[in-house]
Amino acid sequence: MKKFTVINLIHRPEGKVIKPELFEVIQKKLPAVNSGEFLVKQTHMSLDPAMIGWMSSDTKSYMPPIKLGSVMRSSGIGVVVESKNTDFAVGDRVMGQMGWQEYLITNGKAINKVEVQLPDETILSVLALPGLTATQGLLNIGKPKKGETIVVTGAGGAVGSIVGQLAKAKGLNVIGVVGSDEKADWIMSELGFDGAINYKTEAFDSQLTKLTPDGIDLFYENTGGFIQQLIIDRMNPHGRVIVCGLIADYGKAVPAAGPSWMNVIKRRLSIQGFTMTDHYKDIPSLLTKLTPYVVQGKIKHRSHIIEGLESAITGLNLLFTGENRGKLIVKL
Repeated sequence: MKKFTVINLIHRPEGKVIKPELFEVIQKKLPAVNSGEFLVKQTHMSLDPAMIGWMSSDTKSYMPPIKLGSVMRSSGIGVVVESKNTDFAVGDRVMGQMGWQEYLITNGKAINKVEVQLPDETILSVLALPGLTATQGLLNIGKPKKGETIVVTGAGGAVGSIVGQLAKAKGLNVIGVVGSDEKADWIMSELGFDGAINYKTEAFDSQLTKLTPDGIDLFYENTGGFIQQLIIDRMNPHGRVIVCGLIADYGKAVPAAGPSWMNVIKRRLSIQGFTMTDHYKDIPSLLTKLTPYVVQGKIKHRSHIIEGLESAITGLNLLFTGENRGKLIVKL
């Protein structure tokens, strides 16, 4: 009987460094496909910042922690190679929750067909979790208006880069915060951002003031850290804050101090945190909004590809060091 490789989580991480001993790589026998099920051969697997939270023991998070000894959680894309499910045929391209494994037997729960004729890497980079998250956060929560100014942190990342491009398409003035000069150049020269700040090398406060002379109307937060307070300080009355991620604080026992509530009151700000787990039912409508921008070439992306299932173990650290350039994807 054919065997395939699976990577299980066996220990909880301590801090933000993902060590190989947190995982076990095993070989499993490929089980039979039963009635109502189908077999997927995964081709590309997504690595995302949220994984550090899923690996923790936090039972109060938006998703339950991964059980120790079970397959590491992740989304991916693949092709149906055997089917006893009338809704999925051999050859169908599908995406969804697949985990760190070469093959997946499923009844179709949390799996969707891929109808758009785009490369797998593009699907995972734009039309999967990053693009859906950007669309929900910016368009449905932020409700941007032409002429407004938005600041996007983590602007060189998978979600932030799409947020900025969607905002430009809506006629906003877009300022991106990144962690390197290379990323700053990329989001301005390639993605069309109006301004960029490398928070690691520049005087953040003075640069932010220079680039947002009329204040800030929207703040799309992906990173956390000290710059939160400085951005909130420049927000206009009735501004909106979309809290999507806090990667700078993942793995910390005590997160960085947040903005003052006094500023929230004075400026009558609206602040909303969100995760896509609350919006899976909205995926079709989100794709309806996002896909035209992609097809029209208004959304550019870049993918950082690493090879082989086991490369995910050490590759996950690239998300926390900022060394990845674009959407981090494992090619199986």
